[in-house]
Amino acid sequence: MRTRRSSLGVICVKHMARISYVDPDSISDPEVRAFIEEAVRVGTPRPEIQLIRAHVPAVIRSFVYTWKSLFKRGIVDHELKELLRLRVARSLD
Repeated sequence: MRTRRSSLGVICVKHMARISYVDPDSISDPEVRAFIEEAVRVGTPRPEIQLIRAHVPAVIRSFVYTWKSLFKRGIVDHELKELLRLRVARSLD
């Protein structure tokens, strides 16, 4: 297993994931690159998962637009967000 840190600070692991991560340094679309940079900065959604979505720019765009509508702009109540966080945390131990 080999690892390296990209210019965005994302640790890329080679030969481990079944679905490869897009190399952040190869992303030329400024909007997709901004999505990855925000994920690195904020930590959610996880940057590695965003790098998988970045294989298809329409997929990462759709996810980010939905994520922001539901979770960032307040459509989902705070209490439900906390329950979702607990569920995810428990499922990951």
